[in-house]
Amino acid sequence: MSASTAPDRTGRDEDAASEEEAERTHFGYREIAAAQKAPLVQDLFQSVAGRYDLMNDLMSGGIHRLWKSTMIDWLDPRPGLHLLDTAGGTGDIALRVRQRLAARAGDDGAAARAGSRITVCDLTPEMLAVGRDRALDRGILGGIEWICGDAECLPLPESSVSAYTIAFGLRNVTHIDKALREARRVLKPGGRFLCLEFSRVVVPLFSDLYDRYSFKVLPAMGAAVAGDRDAYVYLAESIRRFPPQDDLAAMMTEAGLSQVRYRNLSGGIAALHSGWRI
Repeated sequence: MSASTAPDRTGRDEDAASEEEAERTHFGYREIAAAQKAPLVQDLFQSVAGRYDLMNDLMSGGIHRLWKSTMIDWLDPRPGLHLLDTAGGTGDIALRVRQRLAARAGDDGAAARAGSRITVCDLTPEMLAVGRDRALDRGILGGIEWICGDAECLPLPESSVSAYTIAFGLRNVTHIDKALREARRVLKPGGRFLCLEFSRVVVPLFSDLYDRYSFKVLPAMGAAVAGDRDAYVYLAESIRRFPPQDDLAAMMTEAGLSQVRYRNLSGGIAALHSGWRI
């Protein structure tokens, strides 16, 4: 093919790059270029990784532990499970699921022989390091794979996992719709999707109190304990920008998940969404 008739790929590439640069999204209440969000999220979690779970305990009064237990109850993990826990770098969900599998099987060895696998995927290497260290501190040397990756472009093949969980991570992705489609892609037919996320309070009087707590107490707590006030300003803002319960359920359906439903936890401070790949 001569140069005069060759397709002009350069122009199309430049157009795509221009569109990407022009796309806007939010980081808390700030509007930013979409391409900036993932690096900003990564920097934020890198700064708080070492105290992330301590902050979760302090800012929720430990209630996040009950929410996570509810999530695992709904998942009902059984031997043979291959779980992908996305945005789960500190290993909290993975270790809880492993413990539940071990209890069901009778001992860790039996759970491993039954073919259960847990893969933890997180965007931030520092968060993964916290999770790996925690597992090692508990004498866990195998059974959990730790991989660095983006929820919008998972480094796993199609139809490769039987369950997908994401706890307090979906609101941090740039394109929630892409992350939901990726979740469906990697799930096997009959696989389960579960998302635990901060949501919209459904008790009006409680909502005002929660707003004051979120925007006054949380940032001060973040500055005192994690040394990062801005991270917890972002936390409060990102919760308000996240789709409310019914909207997220509709997005899950649009992404191809079936039998979508949700449960409000603690009056809607958090919500647990469930769907299936049929």
